[in-house]
Amino acid sequence: MKRLLALFTAALLLTGCGYNDFQRLDEQSKAAWSEVLNQYQRRADLVPNIVATVKGEASFEQDTLTKVIEARAKATSIQVTPETLSDPTAFAKFQAAQGELSGALSRLMVVAERYPTLQANQGFRDLRVTLEGTENRITVARNRYIQTVQEYNVLARSFPTNLTAMAFSYAPKPSFSVQNEAQITAPPAVDFSASKP
Repeated sequence: MKRLLALFTAALLLTGCGYNDFQRLDEQSKAAWSEVLNQYQRRADLVPNIVATVKGEASFEQDTLTKVIEARAKATSIQVTPETLSDPTAFAKFQAAQGELSGALSRLMVVAERYPTLQANQGFRDLRVTLEGTENRITVARNRYIQTVQEYNVLARSFPTNLTAMAFSYAPKPSFSVQNEAQITAPPAVDFSASKP
C-alpha cells in the first residue's frame, strides 16, 4: 500500500513539474529538426543537377562551380546525430557548413544571370524555381524548429520547471543564429552625393 501511495505521489509531483512538457517539447524539437535536415538534403540533392546544367554553358566560370561543389561536399560530410542538438559546437559547425552552401548557391545564381543562353534554358529555369522553393521550405522548417526550441528553453529556465530540468539533465538546446548579425543590424551607409551627375 505504501509503495502504491509513493508511486501515486511521485506521478502527481511529476505532472506538476513539467516533466511531460519536457518530453513533448523534446519530441517536437526532434521532429522539427528532422524536417530541417530533410529540406537541407532536398537542397543538396538539387546541386548536382544544377551544376550539370550550368556546366553545359561552355564559358561558365569554373571557380563558381567549384565553390558550389566544395560547399555541398562539406555540408553533406558532416554527420548529424540527435546529439548534435545538445552540442552547441557541433550545431554551429553544421550551421556554418549549410550557410556556406547557401552562399555558394546564391553566388552561382547571380553569376548565371550573366549568361542569356543559360537563362533561356527551361531545365535551368525549372531547377532555379525548385531551388527557390526549397530555400523557402528550409526557412519555414528552421522557423518551426526555432519556435519549438524556444518553448523548450523557456521551460528549462523557468521556475519551478527548471528544477525538473536540473534533476533530469534537460539542458537548453542551441538554436539557429544569424552568421553575420553585426553586418545586418548595422544601418546601411547612404551617400546621395556620389550619385549626382
